[in-house]
Amino acid sequence: MNVVSKVAMFALAVGAVTVSSHAMAQAAPQADVPGHPRVNEVNNRLDNQQNRINNGVANGTMTQKQAARDETHDANIARRESVDEAKHNGHLTKAEQKNLNHSENRNSGHIYKQKH
Repeated sequence: MNVVSKVAMFALAVGAVTVSSHAMAQAAPQADVPGHPRVNEVNNRLDNQQNRINNGVANGTMTQKQAARDETHDANIARRESVDEAKHNGHLTKAEQKNLNHSENRNSGHIYKQKH
């Protein structure tokens, strides 16, 4: 193998490890973060909504398509939360929390309507 091929293989291996570790981190349940009550509130609401979606699919009151849409909305909220946290050393401001809660309220309403 020449040097270029070795470098390319190494880059692919590092990329695969990075992607798999990122996916595993997202799959893990979110734990409370000491000293970050706003972050904990948002994370707990996202976990609760995920449980509601899973229960809706399990008991047949929600289709897979509806669940996927709601999970996409929750993923968007989680992405926005991560961006906001990065701006403030792992914290959320009151305004950021308010905006995220507003989005969670809207998605919660969608979940409720779909299940009833």
